[in-house]
Amino acid sequence: MNRIELRRPMSVARRAFTLIELLLVLVIIGVLAAVVVPKLANRAGDAKIKACKASIGGISSALGVFEVDNSRYPSTEEGLAALVDCPPSLSGSWKGPYVDKVNIAADPWGHEFIYRYPGTNNPQGFDLFSMGPDGREGNDDITNWQQ
Repeated sequence: MNRIELRRPMSVARRAFTLIELLLVLVIIGVLAAVVVPKLANRAGDAKIKACKASIGGISSALGVFEVDNSRYPSTEEGLAALVDCPPSLSGSWKGPYVDKVNIAADPWGHEFIYRYPGTNNPQGFDLFSMGPDGREGNDDITNWQQ
């Protein structure tokens, strides 16, 4: 019987984790999180960039149809709103709406798309771009002339 009594306290003590074991598990979880979380975060950024490129492609196509119907692109002043609502300067040739208002409302980061006609980068056509994740014109812009 003494033998059983001696084993019990040892087995109870052995069931608990030591501080070293707990710290080791925390370090392993930390290393895994450091590797996995940035990869998952980057996926969301990549998805937004792809969605923005798709939106620019769709709006560009709608602008092409607008140009076929009206023999011109919307002016910079008319903007992308001319794809949804008939501009006052066009009477019977406008056959829109060419896109849903939702499609031109904003890029995936909540910024308005920038439209210019005639374009600075496309003098014979239009410039259409998003200012990208940072919301400022610069290096991370997503454009219709660099796709």
